[in-house]
Amino acid sequence: MVSDDAFKNWRFIIFLSLLALIMIGSSHMADKKVHRISKLNNDVKELKSEYLDVRKLVTQTKMESKITKAMASRGLEPSETPPQKISITKQQ
Repeated sequence: MVSDDAFKNWRFIIFLSLLALIMIGSSHMADKKVHRISKLNNDVKELKSEYLDVRKLVTQTKMESKITKAMASRGLEPSETPPQKISITKQQ
C-alpha cells in the first residue's frame, strides 16, 4: 500500500530535479554570453588597433614632404611665389 506521503516525496524530488535542470541551463546560457562578450571585446581591440594604424598612415600621407615627393615623380613642383588673395568689390 502506497501512502500519500510517498507521493508528496516524489513530487518534491521531481520539483528539485526540474529546478536543477533550469539552473544548469541558465548556467550554460551565462557561459555562452561570457564567451561572446570576450570575443566581442577582442574584436573591438583589434578594430581600434586597425583604426590607429590607418589614422597614422593617413596623417603621414597628408604631410607636405610626402605630397611633394609624390608630385615630383609626376613633374610637379611647389610654387616659388606665395599665393595672392584676390578681392572682388561689388560696384553699384
